[in-house]
Amino acid sequence: MRGILSAVAAGGGGLQRRDPFWQRIHVDPWLLLLIMVLAAVAGFVLYSASGKSLAILYRQGAAYCVGLAVMLAIAQFKPRFMERWVPAAYVGCLLLLLAVLVVGTEAKGAQRWLTIPGVIRFQPSEIMKLVMPMAVAWYLARRNLPPSFRYICGTLVIVLVPMVLILKQPDLGTSLLVALSGFFVLLLAGLRWRYIIGAGVLLAPAAMAMWFFVLHEYQKRRVLTFLNPESDPLGAGWNIIQSKAAIGSGGVFGKGWLQGTQSHLDFLPEGHTDFIIAVLAEEFGMVGVCLLLVVYLLIIARGLFITLQAQDTFSKLLAGSITLTFFIYVLVNIGMVSGLLPVVGVPLPLISYGGTSLVTLLSGFGILMSIQTHRKWMAQ
Repeated sequence: MRGILSAVAAGGGGLQRRDPFWQRIHVDPWLLLLIMVLAAVAGFVLYSASGKSLAILYRQGAAYCVGLAVMLAIAQFKPRFMERWVPAAYVGCLLLLLAVLVVGTEAKGAQRWLTIPGVIRFQPSEIMKLVMPMAVAWYLARRNLPPSFRYICGTLVIVLVPMVLILKQPDLGTSLLVALSGFFVLLLAGLRWRYIIGAGVLLAPAAMAMWFFVLHEYQKRRVLTFLNPESDPLGAGWNIIQSKAAIGSGGVFGKGWLQGTQSHLDFLPEGHTDFIIAVLAEEFGMVGVCLLLVVYLLIIARGLFITLQAQDTFSKLLAGSITLTFFIYVLVNIGMVSGLLPVVGVPLPLISYGGTSLVTLLSGFGILMSIQTHRKWMAQ
């Protein structure tokens, strides 16, 4: 009898239970469901925000298909396999960022894209948003935690090199988000309070140095406009004034789909990219925005749950950083569009138009799914 019970407990012989279908294909059904909900919302809002452009809708749909395929492919690889390839991915991304500065494609005064004629145009800095937390997690997972001052300095080198390269494009918003994704890994690794307080003390002089020696004039204007948008209502303050007007005009229930005036009469610039939530607020009102925030919060909660269940240090650090970085994307975009933060050009995750950003975000969710569905293998 004891032998039979031992066999049952071990899952051996003919009594072995098969893993659920979602486990076998390495997909987290809750994350997939929430992502598909956002994809449907993106389709409705993007069609309206783009002026009923089917071409933009088709391109975004194609990007979603590519992103979902990449997400499912990444989910099949064990976290330990991905960990082995992190150094190569980090070096490869650095080379792509260097290539942007040399042969990159320029648009709207910034040189941020690489173009392969007739094939693809992509933004390497978006890929670095995903590779950065992987690189820092790989570096710290091999050390005793919490990290000592020596390894904190090593982490800062890993973070600052790509940050400087992205600043030269110039792209302040993306460079700060890349740095934050690395900092989150450091924070999750158990960074001691004395280092956090010390960093806070150094933040003010560092910000002043950036203001005088790093920021371009248009970036300074964005900060000044954030403090007083009405100082230049027809120039630098136009975007945020029109954005707040669109949000306010939507009221509680909105004007209805395709009935927004700020976007359809071209008062709201970049309505299908960075300011797309203003279009949603105008047409679906506060209720629509709150429902969208609920979906975002459920995704973040699921990511934190996966983080808590991860079986090894690398997986825990990586899953936590991806989740917190996703939260920052949502926070910064909504704060920017509503006038609570300066305009830094951060798209609304999984809603705004943009192929590289979308594929990168879905790749991150693929990593979360891999960490969640390979837990049994890691435990063994």
